[in-house]
Amino acid sequence: MKKITALLALASAAALTLSSCGAPQGSSNSSGGSSGGLMNNMWIMLLLYAAIFAAIYFFIIRPNSKRKKQEKAMRDNLEIGDEITTIGGIVGRVVSIKEDTDSFILETGADRTKIQLKRWAISTVDTMKDEPAAQKSAETKSKGFFGKNKNSEEEK
Repeated sequence: MKKITALLALASAAALTLSSCGAPQGSSNSSGGSSGGLMNNMWIMLLLYAAIFAAIYFFIIRPNSKRKKQEKAMRDNLEIGDEITTIGGIVGRVVSIKEDTDSFILETGADRTKIQLKRWAISTVDTMKDEPAAQKSAETKSKGFFGKNKNSEEEK
């Protein structure tokens, strides 16, 4: 919601700037001396359009593409035994994966009902996987404001 409000504010500022960039209503110079002022107005308009495009890119397009990459990585790293939730709300465990049809078989319920689903139907993978030790140690070390380890400062 904040992103939309910021974009609307930017668009209204752009509209006000574009309306004020025109030549004054009462002046009508027949000489060619006002072309420098018009060129400045053109550059202001171009910069304003570039700022609007950059805001749209950074607030809408880039986060959406990052989310899609994360979802694709999650679906590609699916393993047998993972607990998953589908986009339809079905919760179960992956029994087998068929690479040729890009699908998997999900086992759900007490009576072990098996359902074949496509990979795009995965919403979340609920299985917690072990992270490599290097990533765990990097996350547990907290760094101070200037990049120094807090643990080494406390020991002194």
